[in-house]
Amino acid sequence: MSADPKLHLVDLLRAALKSVAPDQTGVAIALERPKQASHGDFSANLAMQLAKPLRRSPRDLAQMLVAELPASELVSKVEIAGPGFINFTLASGAKTGIVRTVLEQGEAFGRGADKDVSVQVEFVSANPTGPLHVGHGRGAAYGASLASVLDFAGFKVAREYYVNDAGRQMDILATSTWLRYLAFFGIEVPFPPNGYQGGYVIDMAREIRDGHQDRFARVTADQVLAGVVDVEADKEDHLDGLIANAKALLGEDYAWIHDFALAEQLGDCREDLQEFGVCFDKWFSEKSLFDTGLVERAVAELDKRGHIYVQDGAKWFRSSHFGDEKDRVVQRENGLFTYFASDIAYHLNKYERGFDRIIDIWGADHHGYIPRVRGAIAALDLPPEKLEVALVQFAVLYRNGQKAAMSTRSGEFVTLRDLRKDVGNDACRFFYVLRKSDQHLDFDLDLAKSQTNENPVYYIQYAHARVCSVLGQWGGVERDLLEVDPARLESERELGLCARLAAFPEVVQSAAADYAPHQIAFYLKDLAGDFHSWYNAERMLVEDEALKMARLALAAAIRNTLANGLRLLGVGAPTSM
Repeated sequence: MSADPKLHLVDLLRAALKSVAPDQTGVAIALERPKQASHGDFSANLAMQLAKPLRRSPRDLAQMLVAELPASELVSKVEIAGPGFINFTLASGAKTGIVRTVLEQGEAFGRGADKDVSVQVEFVSANPTGPLHVGHGRGAAYGASLASVLDFAGFKVAREYYVNDAGRQMDILATSTWLRYLAFFGIEVPFPPNGYQGGYVIDMAREIRDGHQDRFARVTADQVLAGVVDVEADKEDHLDGLIANAKALLGEDYAWIHDFALAEQLGDCREDLQEFGVCFDKWFSEKSLFDTGLVERAVAELDKRGHIYVQDGAKWFRSSHFGDEKDRVVQRENGLFTYFASDIAYHLNKYERGFDRIIDIWGADHHGYIPRVRGAIAALDLPPEKLEVALVQFAVLYRNGQKAAMSTRSGEFVTLRDLRKDVGNDACRFFYVLRKSDQHLDFDLDLAKSQTNENPVYYIQYAHARVCSVLGQWGGVERDLLEVDPARLESERELGLCARLAAFPEVVQSAAADYAPHQIAFYLKDLAGDFHSWYNAERMLVEDEALKMARLALAAAIRNTLANGLRLLGVGAPTSM
């Protein structure tokens, strides 16, 4: 039988099942950790699971199974509870063995076996038209943590950022930059209210002026405004007219302005995310979908399968046939493809790259977008269940109990960079994943900066630093702790800590299955709380050598597990505070 306590209990139950119901030995046996310590270390609902097929009461079945359980030195007590739960209490030695396991496995403790399943996680994917804001920050922290958890759980993970470098938004940024640039040379064109207003646009314009003088300013305001619809009549048509004139007046130079603005904002985004500890394996260009003809091919394939029709000169996808509330335009009457068309092509590309599972992380305001994308996938005769969408709610910042008034130079939103400077990367990363991604998040700036037990990230990091301090005071060789017999760990707190450590691999698998890195955050808070209670109640460096070494080994195992969990969340594990 397995030496792992949980697997060992499964083996015991299967042996009992072989005696009670030989034809049911192939049934899956699940063990859960009871929420109340009085219910033991593990609980099985096997009797209730088999009651119907065996036509027996669950409690009678539970009694029969318990009677047939083989004897085991790892089990100190077995009880039947409620309608037929079988509760196991492990022997002390079975609990304390986890200490050596943690120390032996080190950074690998909690890592799951290779599942040979490839998962693509696409997240952030903000338009490169300005600085990342606090909403992007939550998506970045959630996506990066989820990818790390999936990787640690045994999946093959590819992290991807989809760069919207084609289409109207980039044209608006390029034209906004050019108009600000023209103003430096006295060419005053009223700035469109729906252009990009931020100070970063003026900064880019200034950089172009400093590097190229008036190269792009050999025009008049009348030329820029020629034939443009009045802004009061239709501000969107007005802006489109400015974009069309910019392209016509600049000619080949328009592409330079466009690419300069894209490179500046994308570079700023990369730098911001890297400083935040968020990195990607691939930055996928939307423009490449057009350059390779994939957008056209995707729409043609939908047409071939009878899912496209033409109305008023535009091509429409019959998305209402696939659960969407209405049909959607994929190609306008002027021949230009819509954003939705490029999204269809992008997801077709994901499928063609052969991922076993595809996870898109979107803002909660994109909820209505899910059925149309899934519908397009189904219309292309691809399995829509392979695509999973995790939604991220916005984060609201609070200071002194009030919504925070801090803002960027544009006065419109708080940048991720400003937030990181205010509270630090660690607090940002941790606070962003303290709730389920689809739940509203109130981000308390004062709490995030406080050095108190109420601040969860401080509380957890302080536990790690405390262990480092104790081990430093001891001054011994830490690898000697691998040889320690942990059997002297006998108190209720110590056995509870051992049980908490043993749960970590299960928490990792659960967090991966539920796409819920907040489960890791909760676990770390609980582990830190258990440690602080133990630390405050017991001395580590006692005169009894065997007990001292056992406690030091347990403390080192706790430190190791805290560090592993914090690493998954992109949070540092300081050695002193």
